[in-house]
Amino acid sequence: METPQDSTETLGPEETHPSIGDWETCAADPEYRAAVLDLLGALAYGELSAFERLAEDAKLAPTLDDKAALAGMAAAEFHHYKQLHDRLVGVGVDATAAMQPFAEPLDAFHRMTAPSDWPESLVKAYVGDSIASDFYREVAVRLDDDTRSLVLKVMSDTGHAEFAVEKVHQAIEADPRIAGRLALWGRRLMGEALSQAQRVVAERDALSNLLIGGVEVRGFDLVEVGKMFNRITEAHTRRMAALGLAS
Repeated sequence: METPQDSTETLGPEETHPSIGDWETCAADPEYRAAVLDLLGALAYGELSAFERLAEDAKLAPTLDDKAALAGMAAAEFHHYKQLHDRLVGVGVDATAAMQPFAEPLDAFHRMTAPSDWPESLVKAYVGDSIASDFYREVAVRLDDDTRSLVLKVMSDTGHAEFAVEKVHQAIEADPRIAGRLALWGRRLMGEALSQAQRVVAERDALSNLLIGGVEVRGFDLVEVGKMFNRITEAHTRRMAALGLAS
């Protein structure tokens, strides 16, 4: 869930990561296969959580139009989840088992960042989900062609980005005093999101290897992963500016 300019600015040039082949070829490497199944499991649970959260956030919406808009976005997130679920099943994997290792850290993030009102839910939707999108797009450039295509497809904007920016601007215009609170909220979201992402990467060896260079790389390079998180942080700063908030 991003603005169009974010996808080109967040990542390094895609040409630095040439195609490594299709899924059938790359999955012959058991570590690569394990990493991609981790990735798809995490992404599937993230999309399922997004569906649930958008449905819950609709309760905070001040108008019927806003509720309807969130319902449409929730439906799009569930469609993304189904695509990932079907892909996992298609490669012979129990989708629930693939998602299970990522349920607790993602649920923990949402527990710690439950919005208290409508503007906070909008900032979380825009900023929080965009951080996740950046993370998965960073990984996508290192994937086989088939998996890369799927990841980029399910990371496509559901229309929430433009909606959130417009509504946050309206909320600040109506009450400029909330800008400071929302800026602090955005910083908290960033901190919690990076903490959970780093935890997942550190705990899943195959996924960490994939992050630092793909199928041919082994080991956990903290420098390379640090650069990735720096790029994600820079994109967050731009998004906060788009909302009219300090990062």
